[in-house]
Amino acid sequence: MTLVHGEQDITTTHGTHGNTDRTNGTRDGAAWSNNGPWETLRDRKRVLVVAQTVVYAQRLHDFYSLLASDLRIHVQFTVAPHMFNRGAAEGLLALGATVLPWEQAVRREFDLVLAAGSQGMEQLRGPVVRLPHGAGNIKLSRRGGPDGQRTAIGLRPDYLYWEGRLVPTSFALAHAEELDELGRSCPEALPIAEVVGDPCYDRIAAALPHREHYRAALGLGPEEKLVLVSSTWGAGSLFTRLDAVLPRLTSELPRQGYRAALLAHPNIAAAHSPWQVRSWATATARGAVSVVPPEADWRPLLVAADYVIGDHGSVTLYAAMTGAPVLLAEYPHHNVNPRSPSAQLARTAPALSPGHPLTEQLAYAAEQYRPEEYAAIAARISSEPGRFDRNARRLLYRVLGLGQPAHSPEPAPLPLPDPLDAPLAPGSRRAG
Repeated sequence: MTLVHGEQDITTTHGTHGNTDRTNGTRDGAAWSNNGPWETLRDRKRVLVVAQTVVYAQRLHDFYSLLASDLRIHVQFTVAPHMFNRGAAEGLLALGATVLPWEQAVRREFDLVLAAGSQGMEQLRGPVVRLPHGAGNIKLSRRGGPDGQRTAIGLRPDYLYWEGRLVPTSFALAHAEELDELGRSCPEALPIAEVVGDPCYDRIAAALPHREHYRAALGLGPEEKLVLVSSTWGAGSLFTRLDAVLPRLTSELPRQGYRAALLAHPNIAAAHSPWQVRSWATATARGAVSVVPPEADWRPLLVAADYVIGDHGSVTLYAAMTGAPVLLAEYPHHNVNPRSPSAQLARTAPALSPGHPLTEQLAYAAEQYRPEEYAAIAARISSEPGRFDRNARRLLYRVLGLGQPAHSPEPAPLPLPDPLDAPLAPGSRRAG
């Protein structure tokens, strides 16, 4: 079976992909066996959350959390076959969740299936609610459609159809513009599409007034500037130029007054291992950059950042919300949807130059920053700002056939991050 993901085709097989012990939930399988009459709460609506990757699991968290406190609902998890599924099961087990082996999940009936990817969805039994796994439908498909036009990844028929059958029951979108994109690439799916907003947009917006709390948790002093380096995965990402970017943070930023952190897309660690990513980054930056673990929540760091050096990934796009000046270190224009807010960001944010001091470029980005321009970009991430929880919960309960709880959704605030572990190295330049 060949399924499309990101910038390339990924071939997976029916059943568990790679590292079977990571998808079982427990070694003996006891956590996923049917307890039958021994269950304390029976006759529950059964919900399955499908985490193909760490990123998909993170994206789904704000959806399944809307159901977590309802005693009428039993939420379980599984890890679908995917070449980047390393770490997904461990993250779910850390929650204390029941993680069904894929072979068991495809044999059971569910009242709702939540997914942020397409792999394996045609095998599951139950109404599927899909959502995008990133912001803005940024990346273009590698191949064109029947008309030769390349379309936004995630909105193509091969993400939504299987052997002529439309797999999702509902498709939750973040912005009304995405309906136009879907109409270009897969108009047959428009009847199942529903604009609910973007959970990350709402969580970041709610956290920004408490920015100093997140900075304090990171160990940043009141006057310290956090430079966040953010990379998506694959060809054309900032990570492919790591050896050109990270040494500059070490050699050009003053030792006093600056901290730096690298936020690498979890797919990079899934492909190369977290140890390898950390080793590459630590050696390249001579230990002067904190490497954020792939399982960590990236949103608090974005809220705390004073500058963002990024590429065409979703995190860089979300930075348009925060007031932090953005420098683009890598941007593969030929692979980016020209109608996306990310393309608008690329036309607005200055590009990192190899021939000028980094501190001068950061100062230039701050001087040229126009809040109204970035606000216009951020407004294209969600057309339902502040209303994701309300809209998404209404959608999920409609599919479940249940009345909603008699209170407004109460999402938890973003968690406080762990402290950064790397000051600028002793060899870096001192201020003044």
